[in-house]
Amino acid sequence: MSVDANLVATISSIYSYTALGVGLVLAAAGLGSALGWGMICAKFMEGISRQPEMLPVLRIQMFITAGLMESFPFIIVAFAMYFTFANPFVGAALEAIRALGAQ
Repeated sequence: MSVDANLVATISSIYSYTALGVGLVLAAAGLGSALGWGMICAKFMEGISRQPEMLPVLRIQMFITAGLMESFPFIIVAFAMYFTFANPFVGAALEAIRALGAQ
């Protein structure tokens, strides 16, 4: 069974572009999370400086909002792992190459 060089090049190209895309998406998720934390904490400090008696209420709201905001990078990590380890593009490319080769 010989392996076509174009097939190997296509699959390696798919994996390399997937790795590049996953890296960019993870970097963007980390940057977004860091910016979100900064904005949440800044607004929390502004709220406390205006009304110190609202500290318990603002603290609870800050942690709820931060928890919701922090779930985004974990969802992105799950998608990144899916595309890294169970790459759906490779199977589709193999089927397309086989279909074109069968004609």
